[in-house]
Amino acid sequence: MARFFLIILDFYIDMIVSRTPLRISFVGGGSDLKEYYQHGFGAVLSTAINKHIYIFVHKSFDDVIRVNYSKNEIVDNIDDLEHDIVREAMKLSGVTKGVSIAYAADLPAKSLASGLGASSSFAVGILNALYAYKSEKAAPGRLAEEASKIEIDILGKPIGKQDQYAVAFGGLNYIKFNKDESVIVRSVNISTEDKELLGRNLLLFYTGTDTKSVEVLSEQRSKTRDNLAILSKMVSLSGDLKTSLENSDLSKFGSMLRENWNYKKMLASEITNPIIDDYYNKAMSAGAVGGKILGSGGGGFLLFYCESQNQMRLRKVLPNLKEMPFDFEPEGSRIIYSD
Repeated sequence: MARFFLIILDFYIDMIVSRTPLRISFVGGGSDLKEYYQHGFGAVLSTAINKHIYIFVHKSFDDVIRVNYSKNEIVDNIDDLEHDIVREAMKLSGVTKGVSIAYAADLPAKSLASGLGASSSFAVGILNALYAYKSEKAAPGRLAEEASKIEIDILGKPIGKQDQYAVAFGGLNYIKFNKDESVIVRSVNISTEDKELLGRNLLLFYTGTDTKSVEVLSEQRSKTRDNLAILSKMVSLSGDLKTSLENSDLSKFGSMLRENWNYKKMLASEITNPIIDDYYNKAMSAGAVGGKILGSGGGGFLLFYCESQNQMRLRKVLPNLKEMPFDFEPEGSRIIYSD
């Protein structure tokens, strides 16, 4: 990735580059949907990870808008942009012409639709880069709030607000979603030694299939009223896990992850399937204490909590899955280059 930056920067000046992490959600997912937290509050415990999305914003020679992703768009009018997040972020930030925008990621494009919050990472990152292009510094709370507005209110995506706040702030956090739409981000006060041990005990595997976020979350949202009791248990787990980590007690982490997964599977019909269940059961039989599918479900990445003495056995029973090493990321979205 560093070499890629050097190639880009050799060609361009007046360049802004933002870097925004992806995230892993441990417990509480689903309670960040308005359909749930409007009854009280939702809460998740999640972490940013050291896999990132990079957004490049460069001043164009003319007033044309150029956006380069899986396709190359060149338009005169912002309303003609097909990339919906870029279009709405430009409108919201007030940058409406004369820019070239591109992005890169630490993961292949296919694996981005995998439950790591890539869409929200992109939304937060493009807003951060566009504001920096205007010489404005946007605080994490503003980036998260405006990214949520774009994805949920303007574009009508059936998602919650946890991803935007997780990637805007970075770190390992307990995030609370209040009925009045306010969001509180509290850093989990965990020791360096415990965080390192936790990281060593977490294994992440790519199933090779994308999540079914639209289908799963649409069904989950429509069934929220029926699932209030289940979601409330998941919210309680978020608080319990925070307390456990801050008390240097990692013994319950795996079991809480497993308990959350059992609740999560009840929220919608396509969160799991026979293939995912087979992977999960093999991992449990090999010594994993707990695990879950990340994101909405139906595919993507499987996360397991497994102590070191059982990790090789776990890897052997999942030979067809690609493991992705990762670490915790303390920083949220930031500008890493500005000329």
